[in-house]
Amino acid sequence: MNVFRRGLATMATTVKTPSKIVCIGRNYADHVKELNNVRPKQPFFFLKPPTTLLQPGAGPVVRPKGINLHYEIELALIIGKTVRDLDASDEQGAFDAIESYALSIDMTARNIQEEAKKKGLPWDISKGFDTFLPVSQVIPKSKIPDPHNIEIWLKVNGETRQEDSTNLFLFQIPRVISDISKVMTLEAGDIIITGTPKGVGPVLPGETMTAGIRVNGKELEEAKMEVPVVESETSYVFAET
Repeated sequence: MNVFRRGLATMATTVKTPSKIVCIGRNYADHVKELNNVRPKQPFFFLKPPTTLLQPGAGPVVRPKGINLHYEIELALIIGKTVRDLDASDEQGAFDAIESYALSIDMTARNIQEEAKKKGLPWDISKGFDTFLPVSQVIPKSKIPDPHNIEIWLKVNGETRQEDSTNLFLFQIPRVISDISKVMTLEAGDIIITGTPKGVGPVLPGETMTAGIRVNGKELEEAKMEVPVVESETSYVFAET
């Protein structure tokens, strides 16, 4: 394969920059418990800016100074068409709206988030730093026939920190897409990350995260991730709001 064709192949497997990234919070019961949060009665979601996206091999996650940086492994849905006001009972419509999948790590500045919660402030900053959403290569839909029955896992320096099945979702994908689409129109290329299981915790500069997806016990090649963490060299330093 010549250099030009290699470049095209790489582009074809890369997640495109979306107009928005919608994040489902508190979608695993054990994760709700570990952070002492209240279990939601309906899907709860927030946004990450597209500039958080970190493509495979594009570099490390950068930890801002003064930040307690946490990892959160999540299955990502890549939307393939416009979706607006989808009925939650329209399962076929929901899955037809998904173009492909990816694996993602929702990086969180936990101390910023905790301070914001205590003071009743928005916590966009805790999720919004550049590099705060490493993603895998694009995963074709054919590789994940049932997204409600896969295992997602994350390790730090080879030690397993998260490992659970998506069959533990509190709100399954059709309900999630429906609820989002009733609030904001989903467009082709938009990304939905579907929530993280238990086991979230800190990762430090100098450490490396690896992650993947198992389907019927077999690792998906496209989902394999290896992401180092470094300390930021920018002027930002966390200070109390």
